[in-house]
Amino acid sequence: MKYARRGRKIVIAMAGLPARGKTFTARKLVGYLSWLGYPTRSFNVGEARRELLGPGQSSDFFDPNNAEAKRQRRQLAEKVMTDALSWLRGDGRIAIYDATNSTRERRAWIRERCVAEDRDLLFVEISTRDELIQETLRETKITSPDYEGRDEEEALADFRARIAHYKSAYEPLGRDEGAWVRLVDRGRQVVINQVEGWIFARVLGFLSNFQVSTRPIWLTRHGESEFNRENRVGGDSPLSPRGAAYARELAAHVRSAFSPEQDLDIWTSTLARTIQTAEPLAADTGRWRALDEINAGICDGLTYPEIAARFPEVAAGRAANKFEFRYPGGESYADVVS
Repeated sequence: MKYARRGRKIVIAMAGLPARGKTFTARKLVGYLSWLGYPTRSFNVGEARRELLGPGQSSDFFDPNNAEAKRQRRQLAEKVMTDALSWLRGDGRIAIYDATNSTRERRAWIRERCVAEDRDLLFVEISTRDELIQETLRETKITSPDYEGRDEEEALADFRARIAHYKSAYEPLGRDEGAWVRLVDRGRQVVINQVEGWIFARVLGFLSNFQVSTRPIWLTRHGESEFNRENRVGGDSPLSPRGAAYARELAAHVRSAFSPEQDLDIWTSTLARTIQTAEPLAADTGRWRALDEINAGICDGLTYPEIAARFPEVAAGRAANKFEFRYPGGESYADVVS
């Protein structure tokens, strides 16, 4: 059975000028909230525009003084919002409404739609200075379906004109506009307004540690531990000789990939096997308890055959639902992610 949480239905509405990372942020929120157990889906107005009108609208389509285009953009916004709210009437729990939503009038309309459906609403505004987006503007937008097959410089000029149109009418979120989170300059500052409730707090926590700019993140298992070698659960055993050899090879590989001038942030759990795996790197490391293996409770230090022999009900419960199963006196995977 799919793990899902129950409770009030929520709309998270993105806000901000083009090329600020709204869609990237929305997609990451979908992944995070789905991982927490909330059925989440993103509804993107730009994708609906390309689907219904075709790609290739010039910057004139986004001119706030273009009455016909403004009418079409309003129709698209209404369609996508209707789709999002319809999805929430079913099994959906959190709908992310991905659009610029750049005026108070548009955001007031979103609020009215949510109130009419008794849905909680949170705005997430992405605010980034122009000079910070120049490095990614060409890469992220010229590859857009809107500019497929067009000259790169021509496409870039048109997209900058589109941004200028939005900027001419843009109104930042105000204190009287309900619950919102504003990410300023790629997370250098986070501003919150009237954010309450458990889910909104989780969203805030995620966004506060969120990085829009690209950076490499390497994940590795610890080297083989003595308990691994004996097929035992949990514990805090040291590395086996083979695990120590892995740690040395890992350090050599990392040194070959990064120059000595590059700063590396290295995090381990608080357990000996992960700390020892990082030691050959000869770098400062942080120890983070959240990275510890789940607590196996009364089964800590046992092998799986020993668990089956001593606690058959534990073995059966784990086999039936590994995600929600909680070791007696210990934890479940669901505990860790909630």
